[in-house]
Amino acid sequence: MSGTNIVPMTNALPAAAAGTWQLGDLTVNRLGFGAMRVKDRASAVAVLRRAVELGVNHIDTAAFYFLPTLSANELINHALSPYPDDLVIATKVGPGRDPSGAFLPEAEPGQLRGQVEENLRQLGRDHLDLVYLRVGAGLEKGAGSIAERFGVLSELRDEGLIRNLGISNVDADHLTEAGKIAPVVSVQNQYSLAKRDDDGLLDICAGDGIAFVPFFSIDGVRDRPGAAAVADERGVSLQQMALAWSLARSPNVLAIPGTGDPAHLEQNVAAAALRLTGEEMARAAG
Repeated sequence: MSGTNIVPMTNALPAAAAGTWQLGDLTVNRLGFGAMRVKDRASAVAVLRRAVELGVNHIDTAAFYFLPTLSANELINHALSPYPDDLVIATKVGPGRDPSGAFLPEAEPGQLRGQVEENLRQLGRDHLDLVYLRVGAGLEKGAGSIAERFGVLSELRDEGLIRNLGISNVDADHLTEAGKIAPVVSVQNQYSLAKRDDDGLLDICAGDGIAFVPFFSIDGVRDRPGAAAVADERGVSLQQMALAWSLARSPNVLAIPGTGDPAHLEQNVAAAALRLTGEEMARAAG
């Protein structure tokens, strides 16, 4: 969907309409793409290639994003290699899956190098642009230290296998702990206009120049009558409105909507140009 409420593009590509952010030493458009939802090989390849054509230069993935016969990392490699010079691929370590797809217990510190190397193999790269330590069961949000495992990733960064580091599914204490070990360029947590538990953490990241990357940023939005009303009034989809809300929340927010449908991809990217007023922001989240 589009209309008078979508800012018209001139020379820039559509994904650039929301502006850019500096991820460490790398510049990305704030409207990116999440690879978790890839499900069909042909459509996934088409969507990935079209995303880059639209100006998406930040793709979020993980080695544990796969179905029995489908790997997000390998699809990215197949669709986009040789990679554009400005493409930033962010991936995650911590969780693991066996060949059947079943999740394994969270990786021990000594297993993280192997997970990093697996991402390198699947993506066909000699280094990873951004690696998140994804905190899982037993350590999330206030329960336990991440220092030992983040320290391993810091060592791999020093070796040149990783360019930038991030943390995911964490709280402010984790951010403080990790920041004492190595620079954190990005935090990735669940966040949306319907789930704003991490408002404080988002603001801390903004103050420190750290990107905040929401996942599941559309979840719960359909249960917000104000969000539906604003989307209706603006003549845009509810998903577009929710993405625009996330981007407007703070300049350090990077959106990574995922889809396997080319039409949905076009709509998601168009949301980069949607500008909500302060009144609309408050009403949508109320």
